[in-house]
Amino acid sequence: MKLLAFRTESGQTRIGQLKADGEVLPLSYPDGREVSDLVDLIKSAVALNSLKTDEAALDIASVQLLAPIPRPARNLFCVGKNYSNHAQEFTKSGFDAGQTAADAIPSAPIIFSKTPQTVIAHGEPIWDAAGVSDAVDYEAELAIIIGKGGRGIAKENALDHVWGYTIVNDVTARDWQKRHKQWHMAKSFDTFAPLGPVAVTADELNGGNLDLKCWVNGELRQDANTRDLIFDIPTLIETLSAGISLIPGDIIATGTPEGVGIGFNPPRFLKRGDVVTIEVTGIGRLENKVGA
Repeated sequence: MKLLAFRTESGQTRIGQLKADGEVLPLSYPDGREVSDLVDLIKSAVALNSLKTDEAALDIASVQLLAPIPRPARNLFCVGKNYSNHAQEFTKSGFDAGQTAADAIPSAPIIFSKTPQTVIAHGEPIWDAAGVSDAVDYEAELAIIIGKGGRGIAKENALDHVWGYTIVNDVTARDWQKRHKQWHMAKSFDTFAPLGPVAVTADELNGGNLDLKCWVNGELRQDANTRDLIFDIPTLIETLSAGISLIPGDIIATGTPEGVGIGFNPPRFLKRGDVVTIEVTGIGRLENKVGA
């Protein structure tokens, strides 16, 4: 099922089901309460096929889309250098502070985080960070949404903990990433995590075999498949949960493939007016313009 969050004319936040014809069906719980928060729905463990869809359908073009989880309860977990070709282009770029060609391919998952206020919706502007950064870059990624929490989750059970998937753009200030020799600040500028436009339940997708593409101003820059991940989704969940209890609604960005701005010579960073479009099989398109 494809679910999205939207704001009504009265200012309420609702969760709806996106149908194939582009109509949005506002959802209610079996007892009649409106579904207004995706994480609350995930925590409730209510069967999705038991939700009510008897309100009038809305055209998706007529609603104000929000990110599926507009303000996560805690930082987004992110994975660095998780596609071989991207790992090599990043190290060669000189922006991978302190790393050499021998370190290009990681031997264990590289985990960092982005703060909750980075999240914005499809169609909202990415801040160009004028006066703060001169090297804003894009990173198209598949994101996992955790459904069942836990600690010490084994790989063979990991997919049982995945509620669904969405798209994230792991926007990065490369100059900050290089200067500070860590990734958290460079990844956590306001608006640096466009998310959505929908969340798709895990029963509809094989997260380990999805095409992922990214265009900047209509030019195809990234084109890969999640089967090329160095560390697959079960490995990421096992690694993260070994000492950190995952909770429902946690978001894990799985890494970006080759073709980001620093991979070009000279680098091709984002500038005001650029439009970044990301597409993942079965999820849809996330598009954001770089603005003031």
